Amino acid sequence: MNIADIRKDYALRRLEESDADADPLRQFRQWLDEAIRAAVPEPTAMTLATADSAGRPSARVVLLKGVDERGFVFFTNYESRKGAELATRPRAALVFFWKELERQVRIEGDIEKVSAADNDAYYRSRPLGSRIGAWASPQSQVIDSREWLEARVREAEAEHGDDPQRPSHWGGYRVVPDALEFWQGRQSRLHDRITYKRRADAWVRSRLAP
Repeated sequence: MNIADIRKDYALRRLEESDADADPLRQFRQWLDEAIRAAVPEPTAMTLATADSAGRPSARVVLLKGVDERGFVFFTNYESRKGAELATRPRAALVFFWKELERQVRIEGDIEKVSAADNDAYYRSRPLGSRIGAWASPQSQVIDSREWLEARVREAEAEHGDDPQRPSHWGGYRVVPDALEFWQGRQSRLHDRITYKRRADAWVRSRLAP
């Protein structure tokens, strides 16, 4: 099969300016709620893009763990590749794609760290294996083997028991948005694209050509 011939025409819904909330954070929560109710697989999965000091981009999929009027929260190892890049260039881009709803949301903004109290609260809510893993895994570093990693897990279990405290190198980031785009697939690639840009304390909404 020629991959250039793989295509799908989108026709489920439309996105009109009159339907879009004046506040993009409320609009996002509406779409996220609809994705959850529609049982979209991994509705909180999002692509996170960062860049290093030379401007070289990298991207990976992480999970959204909080959203409110302040922005979008995810958690990770601060010493990972993305942590190092965010320390150097504290801006990021996010992409959500809910193919079952033929929708995409793009977000850009500055990065700030989540408070220690919020980090601790979320860390305590995680399954024990995930809490131990935060101690055992030197994320993004080269390791000798899977066996080496499993040995590290056993060591962490022995050291921290069934109530590990949050490691200082692990915590949350918040993407504080200054631009969002809501994309609704339409027929003949004439998609609906509604964008929001922050201007001072207000959001300016526009339609983009597909």
